[in-house]
Amino acid sequence: MQNISMKLWLDSSWLSGTNQSYVESLYSDFLNNSNSVARDWRDLFLNISDFREKLESCTKTSENNPQFLEKNPEYVSSARENPKKNIEPIHLLNLINAFRCFGHQQAHLDPLKLQKHKKIEELDLAYHGFQDSDLHNSFNISSLSLDTKTMKLINIYALLKKIYCGSIGAEFMHITDKNEKEWIQKRLELVDRDTIFSIKEKRNFLKTLTAAEGLERYLGSKFPGAKRFSLEGGDALLLVINEIIYYSRKKNTHQIILGMAHRGRLNVLVNVLGKKPQDLFNEFSGKVSENIGSGDVKYHMGFSSNIQTTDGIIHIVLECNPSHLEIVNPVVMGSARAQIDTIYHKDSNQVLPITIHGDAAIIGQGVVQETLNMSKVRGYQVGGTVRVIINNQVGFTTSNLQDARSSQYCTDIGKMIMAPIFHVMADDPEAVAFVTRLSLDFRRTFQRDVFIDLICYRRHGHNEADEPSVTQPLMYQKIKKHPTVREIYARYLECTQVINKNDAMEMVNVYRSKLDTGEYIAPTCHPNSPNAFSLSSSKYSNANLTYQKHLDLSYLQELATNISIVPTTVTMQSRVKKIYTDRFQMATGNKPFDWGAAENLAYATILEQGISCRLSGEDVGRGTFFHRHAVIHDQSNGSIYIPLKHINQNQGSFYVWDSVLSEEAVLAFEYGYAMASPKTLTIWEAQFGDFANAAQIVIDQFISSGEQKWGYRCGLVLLLPHGYEGQGPEHSSARLERYLQLSAENNMQVCVLSTPSQLYHILRKQAQDELKRPLVIMSPKSLLRHPQAVSSLDDFATGTFQSVIDEIDPIAYQSVQRVIFCAGKIYYDLLNKRRQNNQNYIAIIRIEKLYPFPYKELENILQRYGNVHDFIWCQEEPKNQGAWYITQHPLREVLTSGSLLRYAGRSASASPAVGYTSIHHQQQQDLVNDALTIK
Repeated sequence: MQNISMKLWLDSSWLSGTNQSYVESLYSDFLNNSNSVARDWRDLFLNISDFREKLESCTKTSENNPQFLEKNPEYVSSARENPKKNIEPIHLLNLINAFRCFGHQQAHLDPLKLQKHKKIEELDLAYHGFQDSDLHNSFNISSLSLDTKTMKLINIYALLKKIYCGSIGAEFMHITDKNEKEWIQKRLELVDRDTIFSIKEKRNFLKTLTAAEGLERYLGSKFPGAKRFSLEGGDALLLVINEIIYYSRKKNTHQIILGMAHRGRLNVLVNVLGKKPQDLFNEFSGKVSENIGSGDVKYHMGFSSNIQTTDGIIHIVLECNPSHLEIVNPVVMGSARAQIDTIYHKDSNQVLPITIHGDAAIIGQGVVQETLNMSKVRGYQVGGTVRVIINNQVGFTTSNLQDARSSQYCTDIGKMIMAPIFHVMADDPEAVAFVTRLSLDFRRTFQRDVFIDLICYRRHGHNEADEPSVTQPLMYQKIKKHPTVREIYARYLECTQVINKNDAMEMVNVYRSKLDTGEYIAPTCHPNSPNAFSLSSSKYSNANLTYQKHLDLSYLQELATNISIVPTTVTMQSRVKKIYTDRFQMATGNKPFDWGAAENLAYATILEQGISCRLSGEDVGRGTFFHRHAVIHDQSNGSIYIPLKHINQNQGSFYVWDSVLSEEAVLAFEYGYAMASPKTLTIWEAQFGDFANAAQIVIDQFISSGEQKWGYRCGLVLLLPHGYEGQGPEHSSARLERYLQLSAENNMQVCVLSTPSQLYHILRKQAQDELKRPLVIMSPKSLLRHPQAVSSLDDFATGTFQSVIDEIDPIAYQSVQRVIFCAGKIYYDLLNKRRQNNQNYIAIIRIEKLYPFPYKELENILQRYGNVHDFIWCQEEPKNQGAWYITQHPLREVLTSGSLLRYAGRSASASPAVGYTSIHHQQQQDLVNDALTIK
């Protein structure tokens, strides 16, 4: 501290906590130039008596900081005042800032009044040294963001309670950015909330609440006991979404991407997005006129609409979402980022991602933390997401906070990214609307996440078949007697003469009549067909691209040379320089291509065609196994150089992002990105293949089944390093068996590749295919530098992707006694051992695409082995893992009658691999020998 009196004051103040460093920083600025700090702080520093006395002594000699005296003449005049003057302004500032910090804990937020307020001493006048005799004294209130200069203490206190302890509880003092805090203070303190909304807006609020309540009651009477996950109690959510739509469009937003779980989803579909009520009624009755695969329950389905507002059309997409409540959040962000990158020229204000959460889920599920952690990361930021919590104060059956979480609020997780949090009572519609607009303005101004905690209740059980009073008897006694928010607001508007006695009932009757007709409720919507809600509809396809199966050898050579030359101004690390020197030799035909060179060449050909590529994952720029080096780090200054960004001026964009240490949220983000931008080749690489375990929900619920359930088509590529090199249980298997178990109805491709040219061709095919489906590649580790796992430029120029690769050695087909089927790295072990043993009577066939199974290609090859009846499937993985259990069935279908198919590989195991290198090598040797031994 630069002043002892400041330290004494801070030590005796509530500011001695986390805000002390903030005050110290302000004080340091003040010492340099008093005009650099806000007036309230300047007045405070000038009114500390010890501080004044020190200033008095400072003026006696010019040796004590004369520059400061010249810059701050008011410093001298203040020091000459009476040093014993009452320092009540200090106490007042303490009081004001106490309300800013702790007011939310005394706010009236719970509509049911079940939550008891704890006494907050810092909010008492006596705590700050005020007495009853001070109540009618006037004070300067420049520290409040008001136009009024002075106010009596009793009125100041009442105003602070109204601002910070009413229907809104604002948490923002944890934010470290001074500008953000001051911006929020002004918006909370300067705006007169009693006069902010016009009569027309208030009537519209009532209409929205009438629609929210009307649909739920209609469905409850028409389909009693049916699951609909009613919004009742949280009806104000509809008000939040409508305000987001109309207010954001006024601020020039053109697209909203919305993710939410099932609570209130049907209400949003009908009343906001304009889904036809009769279509919803048909779904309740089990009548579905259009079949899109297996389909899904109605409260998981998505939709999209163009909504006409007075400021123009805004497009809104409600993403499909499974019952894993929070997993849609990163999908929404990925879809938004895709639109920002590809359509809106990096302008994140044109796209608004909104996520709606439950109170138990947002604090309980880890993907929320992962998603928030990405919110300001370069490759994943979307300019801020508005996160709305339907806080009905009970998860499924748990409402006791001692069981629900370890923090006071479910939104406390938002503090990890310094997001402002606005708690608002859902029974106060105008407070809800105010907070919504405030949140949108904050997001737009600071490009950061913001939380709206809509504190409400759940009128029924988790679903309408549940009996909630079994576990929450006191809560539901209150709920049964509690009026709806529509009733509360209608009475308020009647009392304030905004509507007359009959207006509210007329709104109810009009809405009911519309529902009876079954026609559209939202007149300003232009809803798309339910089959067209996917962002990856046909209009985004690559139909305008010509599939380039083969490229000229000279063209490939020139392109490979181009991306292998690094400017001399870039100082490369020695090993990286050797890799790029070798790649230049590959390009000139002096060396065969390895895996990393082939992959980069594939990207180059795709980019040169005008198709963009996005590659993300942990350490993908370099590559976990030191093979890719798409990003070169200058050793002299730390800058980066990316050769694939310097092909030509008209190339597609190349994005390569080292991700945060997350699999679930990042993979979900990339799924959303790939779905929303099908013209981009989107790739996610796991650091090791089995790391995808942490993202199994994304793989199960979106990647493998999204098309069948929702009609979503997605061309996302997964690179999953896989191979048994003795690295132990956690770094050997990418769990190939899981992807094969999930494969059906041509939902995705699962490949185990063995040569660089195979990777080159399949990536090019994936980028250019009009029909988008996920591609899962078991990518190699040791094969990245295996001397036999190489390809020539001619393989790229004249070759194509082969689902099955026949025997490559010159053997006589008629002399073959056994055929071994395999996939991946084990092929090279088998090949070398067979050559060593001179076993030319055994053929080895590689199946590179395990799903969809290449029946026709394999049948054509097996015609050459018509005399063979002894077949082996050989794999590195344990018998109960890998491809054997799935692949044996299609293999038997193509084998001739009387043929024997046998397994050669490791025994069944609970663990993916052994942890001891010696045992690994022995197992590997045994399984190879078993496959090659004919008894």
